[in-house]
Amino acid sequence: MNKTELIEKIAAGAGLSKADSKKALDATVEAIKAALAAGDKVQLVGFGTFAVAERPAREGINPATKQKITIAAKKVAKFKAGAELADAVK
Repeated sequence: MNKTELIEKIAAGAGLSKADSKKALDATVEAIKAALAAGDKVQLVGFGTFAVAERPAREGINPATKQKITIAAKKVAKFKAGAELADAVK
């Protein structure tokens, strides 16, 4: 499912116009991004939790030259499905 199809599902399920559904989806995604950028976690009961995790620096190998390289530490977004979502997927 892509963003357009998701907007159509939201519009049908909530009785909203597609334009209002797009605004709602965009606002939700932006709120989640802003919370993660601030270092907060977003917990949606029954759906799951979005959080920021830190990956430490590590050594890797350049596949083209076989030389060792250092991969810098970075922050990544993680999602852990809630129990209801996990059960629905089974």
